[in-house]
Amino acid sequence: MTESLTTPVIDIAGLTKRYSEHTTALNAVDLRVSQGEIVVLLGLSGSGKSTLLRHINGLETPSEGSVGVLGQPVSRLSGAKLRGLRSRVGFIFQQFELVGPLTVLENVLSGALGALRGPRLGLFTYPAALKRKALGHLERVGLLDRAYQRADTLSGGQQQRVAIARALMQDPEVLLADEPVASLDPESSMQVMALIREIAATDGLTVVCSLHQVDLAISWADRIVGLRHGELVLDTPAEGLTRAEVMEIYGRVATSTEELEAVDRELRTELQQREQAQAESESRDPSATPAQDQPSARGEFVS
Repeated sequence: MTESLTTPVIDIAGLTKRYSEHTTALNAVDLRVSQGEIVVLLGLSGSGKSTLLRHINGLETPSEGSVGVLGQPVSRLSGAKLRGLRSRVGFIFQQFELVGPLTVLENVLSGALGALRGPRLGLFTYPAALKRKALGHLERVGLLDRAYQRADTLSGGQQQRVAIARALMQDPEVLLADEPVASLDPESSMQVMALIREIAATDGLTVVCSLHQVDLAISWADRIVGLRHGELVLDTPAEGLTRAEVMEIYGRVATSTEELEAVDRELRTELQQREQAQAESESRDPSATPAQDQPSARGEFVS
């Protein structure tokens, strides 16, 4: 193999992050992610998932250990070199982080600000080529007809698709997503995650995503990495895993009866939400089939 094929896109070794003498967010984490791999970080609240993502993007500095991304030592970069690396790493946030009063198109264009000089006020201040590019990404996520609509008038699922289009404006090689569907209903969650996977496969992106929806993680990821109290305790391919094995996986992530009970409640709630969403969908359209929730070849969703 060539060096480019054997060198991991993300190479984390002995990563430890301490915020104080008594607070350790990450402890000696080792993780290597290959080109085109889709990895889910799975764990309970406070397990260190978000902190790990922030180190990959250079938003946090390790107390010990090293973080390498795209061949660059993230923790040793600063200034223009760090900004240059971040321009190659897209980030999708849980709360969308859109500017509500601005149009959908303007929000997508903001993803290109790092490559422009000076502030931009209004659509007319962006180059025509960038506007065409932004419209192309909106078409990809199925929202071209909403380009000139205020972002805060969209549904949660639509807003997250706008956030995906914004991240794509960077032409990223790595895509990070921090609980991207935590605030969405089950149907919208499946649509957004299917869209991310389709785009990743088409563009050859490497994806690292934190999730708490266990079933979604198992059906979506190539690989699942489990975190517990800042330590990596699970690293397994997702292929072949079933719901029956979910509790065993989380049993290895959880360490107390309380945590296991929290996981059990989470799984039951997810199942109830999915059943309710399916029942509501069928009541609206008795002829609906599960296939209608799947993305089309162009990444659009049939409703």
